[in-house]
Parts: sequence; structure tokens; C-alpha cells
Amino acid sequence: MFEKLRKILDKVEADYADVRHEIKKETVISFNGKELTQIGSNSTDGYMARVLKDGGMSSVVFTKENDAEKAVLAVSANARLIAESIEAPVRLARSEAVKDTFLPALKEDPRKVPIIEKLELVRKYNDIPLAHERIATTSISYEEVIREKYFVSSEGAEVREDLVTTRLLGEIISKDGNLAQNVRVRAGGSNGFSTIRNQDEYFEGQTAIVLDLLKAKPVEGGAHNCILNPSLAGVFTHEAFGHYSEADLIKGLPAMREKMKIGGKLGSDVLNIIDNPTLPNQLGFYKYDDEGVRARPTQLMKNGVLTGRMHSRRTAAEFGEPISGHCVAEDYRFPPIIRMGTIFIEPGTHSFEELTDMLEDGLYILDAKGGATSGESFTFGAQYGYMVKGGKIAQMVRDINISGNLYQTLKDITAVGNDLVLSKVGGCGKGPVMQSNIRSCSGGPHILVNNLVIGGA
Repeated sequence: MFEKLRKILDKVEADYADVRHEIKKETVISFNGKELTQIGSNSTDGYMARVLKDGGMSSVVFTKENDAEKAVLAVSANARLIAESIEAPVRLARSEAVKDTFLPALKEDPRKVPIIEKLELVRKYNDIPLAHERIATTSISYEEVIREKYFVSSEGAEVREDLVTTRLLGEIISKDGNLAQNVRVRAGGSNGFSTIRNQDEYFEGQTAIVLDLLKAKPVEGGAHNCILNPSLAGVFTHEAFGHYSEADLIKGLPAMREKMKIGGKLGSDVLNIIDNPTLPNQLGFYKYDDEGVRARPTQLMKNGVLTGRMHSRRTAAEFGEPISGHCVAEDYRFPPIIRMGTIFIEPGTHSFEELTDMLEDGLYILDAKGGATSGESFTFGAQYGYMVKGGKIAQMVRDINISGNLYQTLKDITAVGNDLVLSKVGGCGKGPVMQSNIRSCSGGPHILVNNLVIGGA
């Protein structure tokens, strides 16, 4: 394959060019209640070429090798046209021209598991909640995505890497009269089909929670001191902070660039945030991004001080900062853009019991349930929570929404737990042409946050 891609590059006259080829294989099994609504697999493949000429950069996608010459002529012409009208010529930061093949070590390759075995496993999990009288319905899916990627550049890079993602996701819905409640189910990862096995206890636990929610009271709105569990800590870190650490999102926003200035004190002294796509066996793991740049840990915040951000080669040159290996495409149909890999708050020193003692009276809030950000403001839902009284977990509460200001909340994180849990299933949409990154991983330890604004349903 590298030889074929080199032949395509040989047809390009440019300051820089690269070509990606990818074979993408997908399997989906879905249940809605007891009904099997979808089962099947498909495979697609295609090419993405990028050309930099005279400061203009353009990209083109094509699916047939025979169309390569026509495609590179068109993308080269487009790059020259862009160069004639662009205010600041595109430059790319220097990067090592890597030659490497990386095939991840999997705990049971999903490609070797028969689809009938996958179906029966998903059916078994789906039947666990449906065995209970007050479970109204379920929506459970198994999704498998395998990307076999090849990358070459005019600088001499040649990279082959496979990304394998398996995941169970959906929701369980309970009902008592007119009251309905739901919880999400999430399992999976990037290190093989074994992450899908042995989930019976997890499904039983999620079923118990959604049934308990029918007896829970709505949360009392107002400002509360709260403990957020790792799921919510991760969603806050990803959505409210992480996106503004992606250089392409702030490069055209002078006010935001000033606020997100390296060296600025944004958070409390106990807060350390990193994005590390090199952590093995995690959902956000990869060795090379889609520019052929080796992934590396990027310390975004240290003791509340902004210390770094995520870059493509283009933004690293624009900002005069180090490349980070965070330029990722959803698949061959899209040019790569800056994406988070595995972003999380680093563990602190406190046990969960110490956090509840420090909280004394407040709320313990668990598991993200959607949300949105607008500038500095954020709003997230939580699946459920508990009152905390005198440092002890008390009654369950429901219908929880959290809102706040990013910068104030970063300062209001007063204590960080010594545990760390990273997400098993990810999903993040971004870009003018929406790209969904299913391997976007977030998480953290439990964190104690003062004065969170809590609203009910």
C-alpha cells in the first residue's frame, strides 16, 4: 500500500503533500426493547490527499485509485487559488518523518468473533433489565469500528496503524404511572472484544439504579457544594475546558486567546489536567495522529496554571508552540482536525471518605447525561445523585442539571480524589462539517466543587 500511495504523491507538485488510505469496517447490532432492529456489517475504503502550495492548503477525498491523478490535480489547483486570497500563508511546524507500523495487541480480536455470538451476548444483556416489571423498555446497541490506516507524506513519513473500537451503549427506561426515568449504559474500549464480555453485573446495577430513581425525590435547586463522580468530572473537563485547549477553536478569537494564555492562573492550586493519548488500553489511545505525528502527553494545566494546549502542525506553527500529535480525522472522508485523546483531571491525595467529610452537607452527583457549552458557560445533566448529610450519603435525588461559568468553576474545585476512572465509551462532534470522534476519552477522580448551581427538571 505504501508504494501505491507514493505513486500518488509523485503526481503532486507542492511544498508539502500527504495521502491517507483507510479501510473502515463496521458492525452494528441494535435492540429496541425485545425487538432486534438492526444487525449487519459493512466495509468501505477511500483516500484523502492534502496539498500545501505557496501558503495555500487544500484537501480532496476520492474512493478509487484510478481517480488519483484527477484528484491531486484538482486539489493542487485549489491550494493555489487559496494561496492567492489567504491573509496569512499556512505553515507547518517541523515534525519527524516517521516510518512505522503499529498493530495494537488486542484481548480477543473482534474480527474473529462470529456475529451470532455477538448477537447472543447483546441479547443477554438486553434481557437483564427487561426481566423487571417496572422496566418500560430498553435501547441497547453493540457497535464495532475497525480502521486500518496508511499514511505517507512528501517529507518521507510512512505510517500504518489500526484502530479497533468496540462498545455497548444505550439506555434503560423505567416507568411508574406517569413517571419515567432513564439511565445510560456504557461499556467497551480500544483493546479488544473482551471489554464487552462479563457485563452482567454492570447491567444489573444500572437496572437497580433506574428502578430506585422512581422512588427518588427531585433535587432542590440552588447553589450547592458538590462532589462530582469521575464521569461528570470528565465531561466537565472535556466540554467546558478541553475544547478551549484545542488551538484551532481559539485561534480566531482574540478575547478567548487572551484568557487561555499560557502561564495564566485559571484554576485552583489542586487542579492538574492532562491529555494523554499514549495511555495503553484506553479508549483514547493511538500512537500516531492523522498527520503522521507521534502522539505525546500534553500537560494542559499544572497547579491551576495553563501550561499547554493541543495542536495540529498548522496551529503549532501559528502559535509558536510545540506539536502535540492531536490532529485526528473521523475517517478517510475528512481532513484531520484537532481532537482530544484521553483528557482527565489527574488524581490528588484525598480518599472518597475524606471528600465526603470535607463536604459535610451537600450533593454527590453521578454520571453525565448530555449537556452544552456556550462561551464560558456550561450546562450538564446528571443521571442521579444523593444528598450528603454530616459527611454521610443519604437519600437519592433525581432531575439534576448543573450550570456554571468555566473559569469560576475551575477556581471552585477545592479538593481532588486519589482515584481515577476513564470512560469506556466516547463521542464528540466537532467541525464545520461535523466529525464524530468515538474514541474521545475523558475522566478523572472524584472532585469537590463549591457553589455549583443546581437546577431540577
